[in-house]
Amino acid sequence: MLLSRATTGFRLAVVQLHVTKVKADNLSRARGLIKEAAAQGAKLVVLPECFNSPYGTGFFPEYAEKIPGESSQVLSEAAKESQVYLVGGSIPEEDDGGKLYNTCPVFGPDGSLVLRHRKIHLFDIDVPGKIRFQESETLSPGSNLSVFDTPYCRVGVGICYDIRFAELAQLYSKKGCQLLVYPGAFNMTTGPAHWELLQRGRAVDNQVYVATASPARDETASYVAWGHSTVVSPWGEVISKAGSEETVVYADIDLQYLANVRQQIPITAQRRSDLYTVNAVQEG
Repeated sequence: MLLSRATTGFRLAVVQLHVTKVKADNLSRARGLIKEAAAQGAKLVVLPECFNSPYGTGFFPEYAEKIPGESSQVLSEAAKESQVYLVGGSIPEEDDGGKLYNTCPVFGPDGSLVLRHRKIHLFDIDVPGKIRFQESETLSPGSNLSVFDTPYCRVGVGICYDIRFAELAQLYSKKGCQLLVYPGAFNMTTGPAHWELLQRGRAVDNQVYVATASPARDETASYVAWGHSTVVSPWGEVISKAGSEETVVYADIDLQYLANVRQQIPITAQRRSDLYTVNAVQEG
């Protein structure tokens, strides 16, 4: 597929925010970094998981809010004033029935809410002697796939643990996504072991760009994030990566390059759908 020059690329920004216990400070700094990213030419900006609150089962009920609410209002205004598509990391969301979710709201350049992705796979793990964490103690899982369109490309959204499930990424690819975004907060055990590996795997498996946004590392926090927000190409190359500090990293997404990769190694056409297939049970 030949793409016109006007639609062959755009700039992506990934915000690695230092998250504190003060929600107002988190919102203010996020808004400032979104504005900074737009000034650098970004058309799509991604925030980290739990960007407005500390990450932890004890914090989720305390910081939870409805959508629309305080945090989503700030994100809506930031997207509109900066004229960007904004993947709003995630926030603890409370629905009308009192259930809590780990939710990523996405906003358009006009400030409208494009979609909300509720984390599908809850982070319930137990690595003896290293880490135990059970999101299901306070959170409920989402049940919908989340895809949105921009003038540049189609984007699929997951949150953190969602990246470990290759089927979700494959479904997004089948739906025409060229970019997958995962706000995430891998920790000091899973981060060095699997963070980059999973991103490169999802990118190569599906011949898509993959972007992840982590909170900056805070050694004093009860849950210490690995950091290293990253963008990976459809060839599996790391094209942008942060360290552990608060920063914004950029990547120029080249859709002609993506089309070339898919043409050179045509795995989509070569899949043996007569032998195996991955299909969505719940459309969304």
